[in-house]
Amino acid sequence: MPAALAAIYALSPAFPSFIALTAVEFPGVSVIPRPAALAAIGFCGLLAIYAIAMLLRYRQAGSQPLLLPLLCMLGAGVLADVLGFDPRAGLLFTAIGAMGIVWHCSTVRFYSDAGAALAIFWSYLLTGGIASAAAVVMVVTRWPAAQYALQHGRATGTFVLPGELAGYLIIFLPVAYVLARGTSGALRATAWSALAAGLVALALTYSRAGWMGFAAAAAFLLAVRTRYGARAAAAVVAAGAIAVLALFNAHHDPSEDYTRLSIWQAAVQIIDRFPLTGVGPFNFSHLYAVVRAPDADPTAFHAHSLYLTFFAEFGLAGVAAVAWTMWRFASELRRRVAEAPPAAAAIALGVAAGLVGVAVQGLIDTVTVVIFGMWIPTMGLALAAARGDAGVSEGEA
Repeated sequence: MPAALAAIYALSPAFPSFIALTAVEFPGVSVIPRPAALAAIGFCGLLAIYAIAMLLRYRQAGSQPLLLPLLCMLGAGVLADVLGFDPRAGLLFTAIGAMGIVWHCSTVRFYSDAGAALAIFWSYLLTGGIASAAAVVMVVTRWPAAQYALQHGRATGTFVLPGELAGYLIIFLPVAYVLARGTSGALRATAWSALAAGLVALALTYSRAGWMGFAAAAAFLLAVRTRYGARAAAAVVAAGAIAVLALFNAHHDPSEDYTRLSIWQAAVQIIDRFPLTGVGPFNFSHLYAVVRAPDADPTAFHAHSLYLTFFAEFGLAGVAAVAWTMWRFASELRRRVAEAPPAAAAIALGVAAGLVGVAVQGLIDTVTVVIFGMWIPTMGLALAAARGDAGVSEGEA
C-alpha cells in the first residue's frame, strides 16, 4: 500500500487530462496525449481495485469516520447523473469520485503503516515540484504555442486551464511549507525546492481566484500556527486583495469580470428549475444555452462557482450530502488535532489549510481537478496525519 499511495499522488498532476476522454468541449489544451491519459486512468482503476481488496482484508472497526457521508455524496451524484440530461457526460467523473473515496479510505487506514507517510510525501513533493517547474518553463519557452496563445501567457502546464493549476497549488503549497519547516535532510530540501517552484507557478497563473484562495490558506495556517494569529492572517488576506486589484485584468483577454455575473444568474435559473436532484454532472453547459440572457457569454462550461455548480448539477440532495461531509470532517479533524503530537498537528493543519484555500477559490471558480481528484483524498490525508502515529519527522530521524 505505501507504493500504491505514492503512485496515486504522483499521478494527480495528470488528472486534468482526463477531461479529454469525455465529449465535453473544454476551453484549453491538454499536453498529455489521449493514449497516455487512457493509460493513466486505467492504472488508477487497477490501483483502486487493489486498494479495495486491501481495505477489505485489513479493515478496522470505526476507522473511517467519513465513509457514510462520502457514500451519500456519491449516491447523490449517481442519482443526479441517472436523472440528468446526459448520463454519459458525468459517468467518467462519477467514477473518478468513487475512486477518490477509495483513496480517502486507503490513506486513513494505511498512513500509519511503515513507510507509507514518507512514500506519500516524497511522491507528492517530487511530482508537484516537477509539475510546477514544467509549468514555469512552458511559459518562458512559450511551448506549446497553442496553449500559450489560448491562455494568454498564463502558467498552465499539464492542468489544461490556469485555474486548475492554481487549485492544485493551493493544496500543494501549504503541505510543502509545513514539511519544509518540520522535517530534515533530503525531504526538507525537496520541500523547499518544491515550495519555491510552486510559488512562481502560482504567480504566473494570474488566477485571481487562485491567489485569493492561497491567501486564505496562508491566513488560516498563520492563524492556527503562529502567535500573531488574527493580525497576521488579516495582513495576508489584505496583501492578496492588493495583488488582485493591482493586476485586475492581467493576462485576461477578454476580461471575465462581468461575464461571470451573467453565468451566476443563469445558474440560479437552472437551480430554480431543477432544485432537488439537479441537471446531472457536467450537464450545466447544456442547460446554460437555454436559460442564459441574450447578451451573456454564448457558452459556459460550469457556473464559475463551486457552490453554484454543485447546486445546479447535484441539487439539494447533493448539497445536503456535501454539507454533512464537511461538518463531519471539520469536527473529526478538530478532535484529532487536539489530541495529536505537535509535529503531527502541524502537518494535519497544513493539509487542512489547502482545503480552506480551495473553499475560498470555489466562491468564484470551479476547479475540476480539486473536486474530483484531490478534495476527498486530501481530507483523508488531513485526518490520517492528525492521528499522530506515523510522524514524518520521526520517519526521517
